Amino acid sequence: MPMTRETDMNEEALNTSVRKFLKTLGVTAQREIEKAVREAASSGRLKDRHPLPAKAVITVGGIDLSVEIDGAIAVD
Repeated sequence: MPMTRETDMNEEALNTSVRKFLKTLGVTAQREIEKAVREAASSGRLKDRHPLPAKAVITVGGIDLSVEIDGAIAVD
């Protein structure tokens, strides 16, 4: 099946762009989570050492993509 103008894309450029976005997301999210956990601990809002529920929502406009990722942040 021949590629059309709509499907003809540079897979390497796409991969590189997605990886760059995810790296920025990961570094930023880690910094913000660590900062918030430290502030909660120092202010006494972090009463117990149970894992903190976490959720990330990634949306990509133009293709109607929305992905939710659930997890937990261990603080002990």
